[in-house]
Parts: sequence; C-alpha cells; structure tokens
Amino acid sequence: MRLHHVQVSCPPGGEQAARRFWVEGLGMVEADKPVALRARGGAWFRSYDAAGAVGAEVHVGVEEPFAPARKAHPALVLDSVAALDALTDRLAGLGFEVDLTERHTFEGHERAHVRDAHGNRVELLAPA
Repeated sequence: MRLHHVQVSCPPGGEQAARRFWVEGLGMVEADKPVALRARGGAWFRSYDAAGAVGAEVHVGVEEPFAPARKAHPALVLDSVAALDALTDRLAGLGFEVDLTERHTFEGHERAHVRDAHGNRVELLAPA
C-alpha cells in the first residue's frame, strides 16, 4: 500500500491563493485535473524526485462552508535540514505563518509547521 495524495480544503475562489503557497512557496508544480473533476474547482499540486517520479501530491478542494484544518495535516519530507531552513525562510518571506516551536520534538527529524494561504496546517520534516 502507498499513499496517492492528500487533500486539504480552500473556500470558493481560493485557488489562486493556494497556488501561491503550493507553487511559489513550496515549489510544487500544478497538475492538470481530470476533465470530469474540473467543474468542482480546486487545484492539484505535485513534487517530483530527481528521477522524475512523483514524490508528493496534494489536492486542494473547494469546500463550503470552509473551515481550515488546524490540527490535521499533511507532512512533507525534505532532503536536509538546510532545505528545511531555506523553505521556511522562503515561506516566511512570502508572509506565511511558520511555527518552529516543535523543531526538535520528533526523534530523528527536525520539523516546522506552516499555515497555507487558508490556514491549513502543513508539517515539513527533514532528517536530523
């Protein structure tokens, strides 16, 4: 078994703000949604490894009424602590909330929690 994707939500019309976080902030690539699903709104994002395989996939779906996931979250693994630091610096520079208070609370990893453009929690991990 393997995980295919994780879905988080945004309010109606929130796709552009989602793109800012997932593409500009995290460096993911927007993926085309299947034609049958496009009318629902939302957007899909992927990251790829050096061999071109999908490393992570996140679907942002429109939800009404919308409430951000304040505790539930996807956790994305980065290659190094340097990559974690660079990414959290970039996200903070773009105005996204970065929380480093639990940096050393997950054995074998350093981590940060960030909030996407709609307040959803996202965890970023790197091997210590």
